[in-house]
Amino acid sequence: MTMLVLLGFAMIATFLYLVMSKRVVPVAALILVPVVFGLLAGGGLELADDITESIEDVAPTAALLFFAITFFGIMIDVGLFDPLIRAILRVVDHDPAKIVVGTALLATIVSLDGDGSTTFIIVTSAFLPIYLRLGMSPVVLTCVAATANGVLNTVPWGGSTARAAAALKVSPIDIFVPMIPAIAAGLLATLVFAHLLGRGERRRLGTVELRQGVLRPRDTTASAKTTTSGTSTTPGTPAAGTGTAAVAVVTGPSAAGPVSEPAADHVLISPDGSINRPHARPKLWWLNLALTLAVMTFLVEGTIEPAVLFFVAVAVALILNFPRVAEQRDQLQAHASSVVGVVGMVFAATVLTGVLSGSGMVDAMANWLVGVIPDSLGAHFPVITGLLSIPMTFFTSNDAFYFGMLPVLNETASHYGVTPVEMARASLVGQPLHQSSPIVASFLLLVGLAKVDLGDHHRRTIWRAVVVGLIMLGVGGLTLAFPL
Repeated sequence: MTMLVLLGFAMIATFLYLVMSKRVVPVAALILVPVVFGLLAGGGLELADDITESIEDVAPTAALLFFAITFFGIMIDVGLFDPLIRAILRVVDHDPAKIVVGTALLATIVSLDGDGSTTFIIVTSAFLPIYLRLGMSPVVLTCVAATANGVLNTVPWGGSTARAAAALKVSPIDIFVPMIPAIAAGLLATLVFAHLLGRGERRRLGTVELRQGVLRPRDTTASAKTTTSGTSTTPGTPAAGTGTAAVAVVTGPSAAGPVSEPAADHVLISPDGSINRPHARPKLWWLNLALTLAVMTFLVEGTIEPAVLFFVAVAVALILNFPRVAEQRDQLQAHASSVVGVVGMVFAATVLTGVLSGSGMVDAMANWLVGVIPDSLGAHFPVITGLLSIPMTFFTSNDAFYFGMLPVLNETASHYGVTPVEMARASLVGQPLHQSSPIVASFLLLVGLAKVDLGDHHRRTIWRAVVVGLIMLGVGGLTLAFPL
């Protein structure tokens, strides 16, 4: 028993080291590390049977993720959400408070496809030119965009939910639906923070009027050169590469250089509000809306298996919007990278979960933890897991936390009557902060496009993202998504 405990923790530590040090991609680490330690634990060819059984358990989850990511990718490509995006851009006008709230709303909408990179490209291309022309701090944009995207990373096809479902062999829909009130509370908290940040920008800048190539402050006393979080603005200063529009320039020791707009190949929304959508299908908008609403209704209702539901939805969406076979093939290929990354990771995780359970390591580790944890804390394991997820998913990858730590925490919690799906729900509350982690590639894309210094972003974002996560944890417990 002691040997299994030591091998189990050594396997997890090795996996964490390889993933965190980026010596091996997570998919390879998920496969090779468990195989090696499984053989050391005395497993032989029977390891293959354990892994095969684990594959059978997660196959429906992998199928759901494959087709859900594809479906929402198609809906974005055909312009289903474009009217809402244009409405947000019209409503924000030139009021900094409205602009920041609009940034959070747009990040929320686009995050529905579960792809952080797509979200950040669209948000920066839509709002960064506005921020720069009004002299607003791009740090505010990255703060609200990253936090909002983190909250929505909990959708069933999002990266965190997919990993939790694969690690604990539960349905992503069963994880998601009871967490809807907590997710809604997290989004509301993000919007409140966005409004407060926008009001702060309004006080700093005063109300401004944007005209062709000129930034004219209506309140001249508030438009003097000021500095906030290392960002200074000078009304009427020409922007590099943007004609004669005003621009915010980062100064000070942590400056990242002059702030510029996204590169041309990333600009999906032009400064005049027009959306560059080559595959838009405006004449089919109502049909696409009806299809999406029907999918979401059946998804929540639960009368049809989620994987089967998205099978049909993707087939209908392809034929409806792209009658030519070549166009249908192009759409599938356009979203292939997102699909392969997530689904490949889910299947690779079956090796880790199969070896952990088949070798007896997870039982031995859980029994050891039960012996050292006071009984009074046992019933509160979901809260403990939620609290751990906030710092752990910031300092480590989602792969490391969900595949390395969560299975052991879950097995330990099972001794106190806590179910795997409850543990999976609680483990999601760290995602608002996770999306600001420097080890997240999509976040690095966001700060790169906005030319924001990491230190400036973290000073503005970390405590707010932690508060959002704690609100989600509290609301999740109060709405019985998991026991407090």
